[in-house]
Amino acid sequence: MSNMNRRAALSLMAGTSAAAFVTPAFAHSETMGGAAIATAYLTQPWTGPYGGVPPFDKVKIADFEPATLAAMDATRAEIKAITMKRSAPTFESIIEPFEVSGAAYDRVGSVYSVWDSNLSTGGFPDVSAKLSPIKAAFGDEITQNADLFQRIETVYNNRAQFKLNPQQDRLLWKKYNGFVRAGAKLSPEQKKEVADINQQLATLFNTFANNLKHDEAQATFITKDDLAGLPENFVAALASKAKDLGKDGLYAVQNTRSAMEPFTTYSTRRDLREKVWTAYIMRGDNNDQWDNKKIGAQILKLRAKRAKLYGYPTHAHWRLEVAMAKTPENAMNLMEAVWGPAVNRVNEEVADMQKIADSEGANITIAPWDYRFYSEKVKKAKYDLDESEVKPYLQLDKMQDAMFWTANKMYGFEFVKVNDVPVFHPDVTTYKVLRAGKQVGVWYYDPYAREGKSSGAWETEYQGQSHMLGHICICSNNCNFIKAEPGKPILISWDDAETMFHEFGHALHALSSNAYYPSQGGTNTATDFVEFPSQLNEHWLPLPVVLNQFAIHYETGKPMPAELQAKLVKSSKFNQGFATVEYLACALIDMMYHLAGDTDIDIVGFEKTELAKLNMPKEIVMRHRPTQFAHIFADDGYSAGYYSYLWSDALVADAYEKFMKEGGPFEGPTAKHYFETILSVGDTLPQDVAYRNFLGRDVQRDALMRLRGFA
Repeated sequence: MSNMNRRAALSLMAGTSAAAFVTPAFAHSETMGGAAIATAYLTQPWTGPYGGVPPFDKVKIADFEPATLAAMDATRAEIKAITMKRSAPTFESIIEPFEVSGAAYDRVGSVYSVWDSNLSTGGFPDVSAKLSPIKAAFGDEITQNADLFQRIETVYNNRAQFKLNPQQDRLLWKKYNGFVRAGAKLSPEQKKEVADINQQLATLFNTFANNLKHDEAQATFITKDDLAGLPENFVAALASKAKDLGKDGLYAVQNTRSAMEPFTTYSTRRDLREKVWTAYIMRGDNNDQWDNKKIGAQILKLRAKRAKLYGYPTHAHWRLEVAMAKTPENAMNLMEAVWGPAVNRVNEEVADMQKIADSEGANITIAPWDYRFYSEKVKKAKYDLDESEVKPYLQLDKMQDAMFWTANKMYGFEFVKVNDVPVFHPDVTTYKVLRAGKQVGVWYYDPYAREGKSSGAWETEYQGQSHMLGHICICSNNCNFIKAEPGKPILISWDDAETMFHEFGHALHALSSNAYYPSQGGTNTATDFVEFPSQLNEHWLPLPVVLNQFAIHYETGKPMPAELQAKLVKSSKFNQGFATVEYLACALIDMMYHLAGDTDIDIVGFEKTELAKLNMPKEIVMRHRPTQFAHIFADDGYSAGYYSYLWSDALVADAYEKFMKEGGPFEGPTAKHYFETILSVGDTLPQDVAYRNFLGRDVQRDALMRLRGFA
């Protein structure tokens, strides 16, 4: 699952680029004194190989604040230069300079985002808490700059006379619309109120995220007598984690999904499954100093108030206006159409599990901490397949090789490991990325869990591709695998392997970019479209040509047998009820929160009440309960937008059928057409137009129901 909100497009100016500016915009900073000069490495154009790379090896946490403030000053000077022009505003004199303004600020932000997501330890949380409201205020300072907006509006109103090409016309609309949506036409009093709200939100987002990181750093410690059923490699990882936490001789199950899921899948100790599961789902909901309930409620209230100031009924209406869905009603219609069949499937799955539990004399009623454990037993009974049979063939490094191979076969990418790029942690490896012999990017890979690192998996863009600036794409993939003992391979689950392919799909989207203007490149698309390329990329993992080469048994060195591959394919729709309901409950509650307006909401009470109305199966909880729902409470990225994964999956299902009807991803002509019409175009045209260019028509959602086995 992608966490788009963690990408490094941190620029707070409406529609501006997250790419670096090639001119020495920071030259004037010497007037700010020695602090600005000492931190210039964070603001000046990047140097080093491949046209310049982030200076991760030089970073000191104490430098973030002065560098950020200095970069803000540099941006103010650039904006002032744009607004001081006396000639009649034109696209070339206003829009293009604004497009590349804020370069120093973006460079600091790209590095800052890495510490925020990957290395939030030491003094960084304090720096982040201080800077978050300042950064929010700076964003409002730009979007509320009346002189700047007046010039953008003049260009927009006179756009017919400039004879713009389609990309320029879309860029102009995005700039103008971004300012209007951020309140550029509000009264001075309303603008101040919006700015106050945004600063409050920034502080709350930061606190929510830090509280969650605290709870995810906790662990349940168990002894050697508590290991029944757990795979050897997983036990070794638990022992290693306990040693890291100063508990040598014990075993630590950290409060993360990457530890909770395998534990509740394999442990035969029901009491411990419940204990580990409960600790995980209660993150941020323990009535202590790290509790997130009141914070979430405050965020919802402030968003609703801001939406009213913007002139929208709710935050959801404001957010979806620029998405493919266009309206909350369209998103809700899709979710509700899938919800009923998914719940029915869950009831069937639970019945199958209960039969097995009863036949074994377990004398239990299936509970949430039993779902994964008994699901494996059902899979074994129905398909003669269990995770322990598959996992020995899924070595982490081999799955990485598989990702590279598919990218090469489909799009011609080559990933060449290099050692001349500074990294932010010894765990990180780097690769130069070539296509047709030409360098198109640099890719960083940070696979392991550590203290201060956000949980889950995500893709980050440090620098977006742009012909205007001569920039290649610089991006990363980030995961949270638990390290194995030295010399032993890291074996991952099938779900983990799919997640790797998913996040790598985001990176391929970024690396494929062929845009002139920086804010139109890469993954700068609507949230309900941006997950389309990543979710489609998951579908290439199960193909025999991939598994035969890269699903290699870690002991025998032999590829996964054809009969085991066939079982995987046959079981591909297994447990779709659980997967869909677990996710869709989050998406529905997210939308309901943001359609509720400015009412006072107890986020946990709301969760219970609304899920009960939906007939949420008691054996499942939301994949992200409200107090840990970082997608919607750690920033605005996916707020009223978590439905995006389902919307994108409708696009994926339709596109996948096209691929398979036309020879598959590796041999047929479809990959080239897909690259040209989807991956490379970024935001140079509306996403619904791009999809029609690829498929020849609008999406048909019947394919989604077939893909999930609900048809």
